[in-house]
Amino acid sequence: MSASDPQLAEFGFEFDLIVVGAGINGAGIARDAALRGLRVLLLDKGDVASGTTSWATRLIHGGLRYLEHREFGLVRESLTERETLLRIAPHLVRPLPLLIPIYRGDQRGPLLVRAGMIAYDLLSHGKSLPRHRLLGRRAALRRAPGLAGKGLRGAALYHDGQVEYAERLAVENVLDAVDHGASVGTYHDVEDILTRDGRVIGVSGRDALTGEPFQFFAPVVVNVAGPWVDQVLAATGDLPRLVGGTKGSHIVVAPFSGAPRDALYAEARRDGRPFFIVPWNDQYLIGTTDTRYDGDLDRVVADDWEIDLLLAETNRVIPDANLTRGDVLYTYAGIRPLPFAPDAKEGSVTRRHEVRDHAWSGGPRGLYAIVGGKLTTYRELAEQAVDAALKGLGRPVVASETATTPLPGGRTSGSWTEFSDAFIKESGLSRQSSAHLLRVYGARATELLATATTPELREVFDPLTGAIAAEIPWAFEVEGASTLADATARRTMTGLNANAGIGADVAAANVARRTLGWSAERAAREVEDYRRWVRRYRPRALDDAATAG
Repeated sequence: MSASDPQLAEFGFEFDLIVVGAGINGAGIARDAALRGLRVLLLDKGDVASGTTSWATRLIHGGLRYLEHREFGLVRESLTERETLLRIAPHLVRPLPLLIPIYRGDQRGPLLVRAGMIAYDLLSHGKSLPRHRLLGRRAALRRAPGLAGKGLRGAALYHDGQVEYAERLAVENVLDAVDHGASVGTYHDVEDILTRDGRVIGVSGRDALTGEPFQFFAPVVVNVAGPWVDQVLAATGDLPRLVGGTKGSHIVVAPFSGAPRDALYAEARRDGRPFFIVPWNDQYLIGTTDTRYDGDLDRVVADDWEIDLLLAETNRVIPDANLTRGDVLYTYAGIRPLPFAPDAKEGSVTRRHEVRDHAWSGGPRGLYAIVGGKLTTYRELAEQAVDAALKGLGRPVVASETATTPLPGGRTSGSWTEFSDAFIKESGLSRQSSAHLLRVYGARATELLATATTPELREVFDPLTGAIAAEIPWAFEVEGASTLADATARRTMTGLNANAGIGADVAAANVARRTLGWSAERAAREVEDYRRWVRRYRPRALDDAATAG
């Protein structure tokens, strides 16, 4: 269908494409479409990356485990995309060594692990990361002295990627989309897909912050709401259920006795499912679980049994850890937007994505839904979705540019190492603050620092991360934050410090009073709202603050 269709001309389409959902996939679609010249509107009922994207294990990986289910194409695609992200976002995506310890009684013995490693290397032809190495028992213990020695047969060492701040990956996709003409409406809850004569004409809903209704018109709508895909479709008609997600929970702990320098990819005794112990953000991220979930999608919380399971499995693999619930700094949990497969075992449900054209199943033309998908392959998913949108618009499918165009924070004249070394030397900030700005903003750290025109703006407001005051007005005025939670959890990343942003929230609100003109009442309300929101993470610091109060 073309936007110039005479039956639809009365709507005077302001946009070619409306994207519903600003997680990593929606953000990627908006960027790809904007770079290809489409007029794009990106909507989300919350903030950018405020859902599933922020609840991942934060790995950019080929999916070693997918080999068990013979999804070789998915592994190859994932490995290719890993290389792309290492290239276009070097400030956010970095190589990560992983160690797979092999114990007597494991479902995956040395021969199976070795076969998997060889296949992984073969499928990642042309990769920049080192090939795998198989280690004997002694070499494994030298590499990771904290490993349990009893029953240890050896280990495999290989490399994948880590995206420390997945939220920033989404934010930068959105920023680049906006730079290329896209419009963004966060806190815009889409309640209905508008249709006429069997064709999509737009969306309607309500602004979640003001309560004001809205309508926007476009001949193509892509529903990429993740676990909420079916909710977005609910008012559209009798469409088949698409998503049947599974829940994954993580715990975050401080460095502990025996903690590994490499990420560990170990096999859980309880169910044989692999889990990770990952050095992350000066802490350790441990997860994940994989269970069916039919509860409230807007408030997903790690259960006690999941926390206990992850602690027990970590203590088994690293006996000196002796972790208890009191060591858990905070948790997070989310729902994987997997295809609806009620009879399949959780771990066997495909992680492959699908661009679903609803016209194929009797739905309105111009309506597409994204089912499945993973953080690693978001760019490829976006490319396929925009190809479909262009066909739906009746336009030629021009080539995507996202595989070769760096994200804003990855644009440096020389190498990333050269840029970061020079920035640290010339910034005039502490090494901690300089490193923080580079990890969060990449090459744009220079632009941000240029706005710190007074000594007060260079002051550290969060000693745990080294974040400086200038980041708060930047978050609102440049990066589209609407609330304190947006600024802490998805812009400055202080919400992921060891206290889950407790303490940093008050300091950030005080900066906003000085730089953005917030009243004392708004500052207090924003802190209260943030703490209500972050309670789902079960942060230890929040309980400590309540006790101290």
